[in-house]
Amino acid sequence: MIVKAVKFMTGEQMNVTVICGSLRKESYNRKLLDLMKAEFPEHWEVEEAFLHHIPLYHADVEEVGTPEAVVKLKLAMMRADGVIIVTPEYNNGMPGVVKNALDWASSPPAHSALTHRAFALAGATPGSGGTALSQYQVRQTLTAAEAYVMPGPKMLVAGVAKKTNKDSGMLEDEKITRHVRKFVEAFDSWMHRF
Repeated sequence: MIVKAVKFMTGEQMNVTVICGSLRKESYNRKLLDLMKAEFPEHWEVEEAFLHHIPLYHADVEEVGTPEAVVKLKLAMMRADGVIIVTPEYNNGMPGVVKNALDWASSPPAHSALTHRAFALAGATPGSGGTALSQYQVRQTLTAAEAYVMPGPKMLVAGVAKKTNKDSGMLEDEKITRHVRKFVEAFDSWMHRF
């Protein structure tokens, strides 16, 4: 533990919001997020923002008043020094719930929760692509909103079903765990840049 703590930039408290882009309770991306949480340093204050009740983006609805679920999402992002999005990949792209959440979070542009905020992307899939195409699309959307997306290390977990313990339901793979540690340390450094 002492060696691990030394690798982080400082012991300064950082507020981090995490988002799982899959709504399924037992999703592989939820398992990846759980594995990541176990490696988060003590100086991170972590809050999870949920996408379950966010309605489809609609400018007419926004004009009347921002829905409560969207207000919660935006506040969670705005309180954060950094945001980690763990996203699955559907049909070679990002899930609609992720794009919808980012569209809400970035609107109106003058009050965007994405602009000039540090982000990191991760994802897991049973397939061989490791959510690379999904993460590429999320990165595009965040970049368009002037967010600071960590360039690497990439967290692309392929073949995740084979790395999940059937008895415990947990993602258990030493190579992935080591990479998660590098990812978390890199994001701590990335947040400190901004």
